[in-house]
Amino acid sequence: MIEVSNLTKRYGRTIAVNDLSFIVRSGHVTGFLGPNGAGKSTTLRMILGLHAPSSGTATVDGCECRSRRRGLRRVGALLDAGDMHGGRTAHNHLRFLARSNAIPRSRVDHVLREVGLTAAANRRIGDFSLGMRQRLGIAAALLGDPPTLLFDEPLNGLDPEGVLFVRGLLKRLATEGRTVFVSSHLMAEMEHTADRLIVVGRGALLADETVAEFAARGSRHSVEVRTDDPTTLVAALTAEGAQVTQAPDGLLTVTAVEAVRIAKIAAARGVLVHELTTRTGSLEQAFMELTGSSVEYATGEGA
Repeated sequence: MIEVSNLTKRYGRTIAVNDLSFIVRSGHVTGFLGPNGAGKSTTLRMILGLHAPSSGTATVDGCECRSRRRGLRRVGALLDAGDMHGGRTAHNHLRFLARSNAIPRSRVDHVLREVGLTAAANRRIGDFSLGMRQRLGIAAALLGDPPTLLFDEPLNGLDPEGVLFVRGLLKRLATEGRTVFVSSHLMAEMEHTADRLIVVGRGALLADETVAEFAARGSRHSVEVRTDDPTTLVAALTAEGAQVTQAPDGLLTVTAVEAVRIAKIAAARGVLVHELTTRTGSLEQAFMELTGSSVEYATGEGA
């Protein structure tokens, strides 16, 4: 379990983390969301003892990480996939980490196999792609078989197969009873992977709830429609005040008009409807609405 209590970090006059409190429990994948500059990476570094808080505490299973010897056996983390010596091989990088934490050398081959890097074990890290570095960083986090794992943007640079691998890995680790805390800006992935979300903005807590509860915050509901005559239906719906967008595959997304009304409008014009599905608020929409005032660099007209 990770427990953050009244955590604050100041850099001069800038407050990066502002009186932040939350608990990350074992057995769940907990997503850590927030706009750029919201304080996510700073919070993760304070949890790991890499940055000292200005005030407040951050503990893992009741202890501060900096007080633990052989920390990789208690907490595994991936913070920056580029933070590795490019001249070392993947195998040697992990072997040095294992030796410094009294981890059996057999774990090196085990985690390389688990992340799909066995064939690249003796290649220099400097020759790795970003996706391969991400896999190696995940292997390092798993090296000590720790009960607590923290990942900062673990999907960066991964191909679709890699994304599926990480998604399955995070879920499996949580199923094993571990504490899994994942920072990400990919809303779709968090919707498919996380059980709970902690959302921050400008260093302060904005939400701490299940994915379903958070997504329900989205105020904009829509209806997805498929028809053989989208041109006629779009014109009719627009005349009724609806907002309609059409995807390349022909799917219509309609807002401001309910599904029952759409069906009546289509029937009145003799338009056959094949699909009519109401969608509630999405995770991405809820995130944008909640964090809109916390975005450090916002775009817009005249910007």
